[in-house]
Amino acid sequence: MLSFIIPAHNEQAWLGRCLPAIRAAMAEIEASHEIIVVDDASTDATASIARSHGARVIRVEHRQISVTRNAGAKEAHGDIFLFVDADTLVTGEVIRSVLRALGDGAAGGGCVPRFEGRLPFWFRVLYPAMVLAMRRVLHRTGGAFLFCTRRGFEATGGFSAAHYAAEEDVWVKALKRHGKFTVLAE
Repeated sequence: MLSFIIPAHNEQAWLGRCLPAIRAAMAEIEASHEIIVVDDASTDATASIARSHGARVIRVEHRQISVTRNAGAKEAHGDIFLFVDADTLVTGEVIRSVLRALGDGAAGGGCVPRFEGRLPFWFRVLYPAMVLAMRRVLHRTGGAFLFCTRRGFEATGGFSAAHYAAEEDVWVKALKRHGKFTVLAE
């Protein structure tokens, strides 16, 4: 089973796109899954929107993304964890890539994000080089979409509560000590 874990603080503007995208991607895959929205002290309609899209909602009061992600993992039933930011749109192709990477022995990985909408010219020019550097040189993805096996997550001890920023980099380094980390193309 795949467990999608979405840390959320006041994400009502994004969940209405994120959750249907996950559902559509999983309809293509036809695999067992669950969606957990970890509502971290939201004061907006985050929880009700999540429930209206069939997600299980866990309420926490951490105001720290690493601890919030860990709370979702603790409640997850799946063998594969996918940590997805609320402003991220998942596709069937990305999920197939995740399953291939794990099937090929990866302990986990991530995806360098693609952006939609009108972007500044300088960003459109620099972005391909940034993606190449992230994937090939730095071997990093950012935190918008990360995945791992349950075993890999447990081996790392989860995301570091001592880090309020760049916690995904600390976690990726720990995960790499327990197996291969794959950076997906998209």
